[in-house]
Amino acid sequence: MFFDRARIYVESGNGGDGMSSFRREKFVEKGGPNGGNGGCGGDVVLIADENLNTLIDFRYKRKYIAGRGESGGAKNCTGAHGETVYVKVPTGTLVRDDDTGALLVDLIEDGQEYVVAKGGRGGKGNACYATSVNRAPIFAEKGEPGESRWLRLELKLLADVGLVGYPSVGKSSIIAQVSAARPEIAAYHFTTLTPVLGVVRIDEEHSFVLADIPGLIEGAHERVGLGHDFLRHIERTKVLLHIVDVAAVDGRNPIKDFEDINAELAEYSNRLASRLQLVVANKMDLPEARANYERLKKCVEEKGYEITAVSAAIGEGLQELMYKAYELLRRYEPEDDEEDLTRVDEIDPDSFEIVAGTDTDYEVRGKNIERLVAMTNFDNSEALHRFQLIWRRLGIDEALREKGAQEGESVRIRDMVFEYKNNE
Repeated sequence: MFFDRARIYVESGNGGDGMSSFRREKFVEKGGPNGGNGGCGGDVVLIADENLNTLIDFRYKRKYIAGRGESGGAKNCTGAHGETVYVKVPTGTLVRDDDTGALLVDLIEDGQEYVVAKGGRGGKGNACYATSVNRAPIFAEKGEPGESRWLRLELKLLADVGLVGYPSVGKSSIIAQVSAARPEIAAYHFTTLTPVLGVVRIDEEHSFVLADIPGLIEGAHERVGLGHDFLRHIERTKVLLHIVDVAAVDGRNPIKDFEDINAELAEYSNRLASRLQLVVANKMDLPEARANYERLKKCVEEKGYEITAVSAAIGEGLQELMYKAYELLRRYEPEDDEEDLTRVDEIDPDSFEIVAGTDTDYEVRGKNIERLVAMTNFDNSEALHRFQLIWRRLGIDEALREKGAQEGESVRIRDMVFEYKNNE
């Protein structure tokens, strides 16, 4: 079964806590601090695998959680790192943040990796905080929390040539004739409900991938019928073979079919409508085809396209068609990325913003201050003092005063709530 969309949850591991300990040996008076650092939490990593061609596995497993880092030990022992989770996806998978819809990565190369949730850093042990002024620090950091998010996966087929056209115009018959693919073929609409890929071999050294995609109907750009499920899969193709039933079976009008399909492509994407396109007049073995072919040829050539006549039923003209498709592939020039990856400008980690809180008077948001809160042991007086020093260095007191904060009002950072005191 073919699945081309999925929604999954990923969660990286928390970092391990740092250790607070001191050297204790016989004849060693006042041994110094030797608490080790915690291990880093495991990442969640997506890997593109060309041997996969569907997202069906994510129908049965949706949550991927990496291992937590272990706490540091005495004698400067660092805790073990959490286990990283590797998740295989088909090549051609788009990864989006489910909350914002932002495109995170486009995995188009076999073996390409992307970290979708980075593990938390391990907390530092007290040995890291020893200085000439404070030779025996008694506090250690907690581990940094990992990341968690829901992701949307969308599979777009990676094919060189795509077959487009209305249902039952002969696309499945063509791919069955020219490749080893065996799609279901029958005389009713939408026999092909899922994309089919086949490899066309031109000679011993040259080949290309041909995609038979479910038939397009009028209104597809507005999600009518298979709609975007069809159009999404032809976005990556370099060449389009536009199949037209020139025999006008079922009362079809070849010229109208040709114009309507191109109109649907243009409504969905101008870039898609500008793809290299070869019009294929199919079912030339039927008696009605010859007269219709001449009218269709005139219309197609007036619009600047090339046309070729074939009969998929008896195999006539298909070899020449594949040679022409390959020649168009050789003329293809790569375009700029159709959809730029979301590029986030570098943000100063010390920056923060103060907003009105939902259950408190104010809420402070910022990468470093939130991480500091998560990694501080507030039950330890030295750790609390260090937190206060960094709080002042970041200028949060001054920023709260500018916001109009009054003595005794509540301030939230992550899951901690503080009482504001004006130290001016």
